[in-house]
Amino acid sequence: MTTTVITNIGSLVTNDPALGDGSPLGLTEDAAVVIEDDKIAWVGPTAKAPSADGTFDAQGRALIPGFVDSHSHLVFAGDRTAEFNARMSGRSYSAGGIRTTVAATRAATDAELEANLLRHLDEARRQGTTTFETKSGYGLTVEDEARALRIAAAHTEEVTYLGAHIVSPDYAEDPAGYVDLVTGEMLAACAPYARWVDVFCEKGAFDGDQARAILTAGAAAGLIPRVHANQLSYGPGVQLAVELEAASADHCTHLTDADVDALAQAADTTVATLLPGAEFSTRAQWPDARRLIDAGATVALSTDCNPGSSYTSSMPFCIALAVRDMRMTPDEALWSATAGGARALRRTDVGVVIPGARADLALLEAPSHVHLAYRPGVPLVSAVWQRGVRTA
Repeated sequence: MTTTVITNIGSLVTNDPALGDGSPLGLTEDAAVVIEDDKIAWVGPTAKAPSADGTFDAQGRALIPGFVDSHSHLVFAGDRTAEFNARMSGRSYSAGGIRTTVAATRAATDAELEANLLRHLDEARRQGTTTFETKSGYGLTVEDEARALRIAAAHTEEVTYLGAHIVSPDYAEDPAGYVDLVTGEMLAACAPYARWVDVFCEKGAFDGDQARAILTAGAAAGLIPRVHANQLSYGPGVQLAVELEAASADHCTHLTDADVDALAQAADTTVATLLPGAEFSTRAQWPDARRLIDAGATVALSTDCNPGSSYTSSMPFCIALAVRDMRMTPDEALWSATAGGARALRRTDVGVVIPGARADLALLEAPSHVHLAYRPGVPLVSAVWQRGVRTA
């Protein structure tokens, strides 16, 4: 057993009101945290901190839970620079660009895919992300989807089967046949590596009936549903997510009043995960986080890191976008990027700094978490602990 005490924390975000000032962030000043192996063992005032094997002096800086990135697409090859350049020159975004990455991913070796995944994970970790979900969806064959999930599962427990990203180019003339594959042979090959099943319910991808069949089959195989919902247009995705008690409805850009009401009523079950990197990278309409929060929905923030529509691994960047363009307060944005992400993954051991939680922490080169939005683009994360080990 090894213990470390982090002392002289100027501002500690615990996400537990009972441990701090009574706010959702549970802010505590002049605080200390004791790590025992891979867990948080004690939280309280620096003056009362117990002794430990090692000491780290935070020197008045802010300490927050490690970010929980609950939506990413990191098993891929190639890039889509030309597509981004064209889009920034006036071409609109559609679901079809995924096919470019499918071709590159199929052609890549396992070693190339894993090296690319690890590069992005290291990049995210250096910016404070300590828990991440990632998906398949760029193979769209039985073999390529299974290998993507196998590679991902070696590096995270939060793995999502997304064979239903788009209809495979191989089935362009037979979408029903592809749904049969996704719900049959492909699901059987992929389920052992995954915890979640997802579908892109959108014009140009899968309609409501197809999405229902895919999510229902995944649930029957023991996977928990998530939904790419209402990103590009109004549609059935959010209502389907709520009906099937999906852990999250992700994107939520185009919402009717009924969609907002449904997410509010399902706040304990289905999280509205907002992905501002996608809107930034596609010059699309911003999700209205204020509308969702005021209605009572649970909101998470995530990067949606992928090579086509949101090529960022930076949760601090997404926090800044959410505050500036989605009408969130700095407190709400940080909660959504930590505890909110944990809720979207149905986890209670991450996204918080409380005794018994996983020792995932990020130290900021700033006196307050507000600097994440106040100083956008500045690399403020100066130290990271993941499972109790200082990694960056």
